[in-house]
Amino acid sequence: MTDEALLAGMAAGDAQAATTLVRRYQARVYGLALTIVGVPATAEDVAQDAFLRAWRFAGGYDPRRGGVATWLLSITRNAAIDAVRMRRDQPYEPELLLAMLDTRSADDGGQERTADADRVRTALRTLPRDQAAAVVMATFYGLTAKEIGAREGVPIGTAKTRIRLGLARLRDKLEVHDG
Repeated sequence: MTDEALLAGMAAGDAQAATTLVRRYQARVYGLALTIVGVPATAEDVAQDAFLRAWRFAGGYDPRRGGVATWLLSITRNAAIDAVRMRRDQPYEPELLLAMLDTRSADDGGQERTADADRVRTALRTLPRDQAAAVVMATFYGLTAKEIGAREGVPIGTAKTRIRLGLARLRDKLEVHDG
């Protein structure tokens, strides 16, 4: 059966057509979700959500706008981006962030990475708490200065200054030079 026929079957409520479509695309959908979210368990949730959305909106598929694969992977991409945004919107306590940096990852993947991570942790510990927290939230969690300012209860300019000064001090501690 063609992808279009399977999707038409899904739109009509055919569970067998849905099962066939899921089996045909599950690896690609999961792979795209994992690439975007980076966490296997979250990628599984995103893949399931993408297939549910496809089931719900199968009747709205228009073959003139692209193939089924493109349509399904667009749904997956949007679901994954939604998941990343939801994860970013969770509040993080700066103390918790710094404590996370103190713990060693069980799946570090080599002594060189462990040594680099230890250097960064050590350098972060030398920064004032507010600068370290701002740097961690900006670099590891991708928060903007505006979001950091809101979470820390400080003006955006103060958040920007904390990030800039913290990064400058880290560069000095880690002896990172441009060029």
